[in-house]
Amino acid sequence: MSLKPLKLRNKVLEVPIIQGGMGVGLSWEKLAGAVAREGAMGVISAVGTGYRFPELVKRDKFGRPIGSVYTHSKEALTLMIQKAKEISQGRGAIGVNILYAITDYGRVLRDAIEAGADAIITGAGLPLKMPEYAEGADVALIPIVSSARALNLICRTWEKRYKRLPDAVILEGPKSGGHQGFKYEECFMPEYQLENLFPSVLEEAQRWGGIPVIVAGGIWSYQDILWYMERGASGVQIATRFIATVECDAPDIYKEILLKAEEDDIILFKSPVGYPLRVVKTPFVERLLLGYNGWNGCVSHCVVPCNKGEEAKKVGFCIADRLGAAWLGDYEEGIFISGANGHLLKKQCIITVKELIEILTGKREDPTLK
Repeated sequence: MSLKPLKLRNKVLEVPIIQGGMGVGLSWEKLAGAVAREGAMGVISAVGTGYRFPELVKRDKFGRPIGSVYTHSKEALTLMIQKAKEISQGRGAIGVNILYAITDYGRVLRDAIEAGADAIITGAGLPLKMPEYAEGADVALIPIVSSARALNLICRTWEKRYKRLPDAVILEGPKSGGHQGFKYEECFMPEYQLENLFPSVLEEAQRWGGIPVIVAGGIWSYQDILWYMERGASGVQIATRFIATVECDAPDIYKEILLKAEEDDIILFKSPVGYPLRVVKTPFVERLLLGYNGWNGCVSHCVVPCNKGEEAKKVGFCIADRLGAAWLGDYEEGIFISGANGHLLKKQCIITVKELIEILTGKREDPTLK
């Protein structure tokens, strides 16, 4: 069975797959461009872009970008979008994922629009002011939600204040990598699992004129995609599987860690952002679990909820520092993100984005399901 195309505002994706945004440094121009070239949506993460082109930003003696203006660098993001579009050869679409919790959210959203992003995807908070920052721009606005109630609030607020609705909505369940939109204990409760949240969110989206619902968080295979699309989903968002591709911007050690991870190695723990964080258990994480505090002061001022390092000090680490260390290939000090199903990658070698898209659209056998 072939998958139906996905229409998002002024773009039609031949392949109804959005590659999830992964920062710092997992989904930048190489991965996003390669995904778009296959007719899907490639997504650049706007988090920590200052690490990508260090010559463009002001850094401290450890190489960390100083302040949010350099951590979330306009110049770096602009270059990434331009390069991704060159790689895509005019196919698919290039989106930008911008956490609502980051410092300078509005500025970064405008930076992405000016640089030519086709879509803006936002989670990590309810983006009630998202249209304000995109006023006058012909760009798809796609919030990430974890419930029908959240979607209702976004739609009511956007319609009243801005006379517009989301171009699509991403429903993300608690099996995704990185930050979760749920409390720790909710991540394991049946009523908060994606398949149980989906019907109410789909019903809410239909109440607002048929907003396309894209499902995420644990979507792994062609069979998963078919299951949700047969029940009314317009598309899916997948992130972790794209890490194990040739084109992924992550360093080789990141890919190797995921290819070796066992199911018990992928855990949830507290983040300075205020949400549970799903990562692979590595030396730094193991030290944290034993009570170690690896906070080295706030330099980046990357996310508002961290309160300039106060929350990072409490949990024992700065998220920007540790994701930056992972991007730089530091196994001992980095934090490496994975979705709950990441352990399935050990059945697969590194493949190209083209091969992965063929697997996800049913044109090639899936080695992870053997």
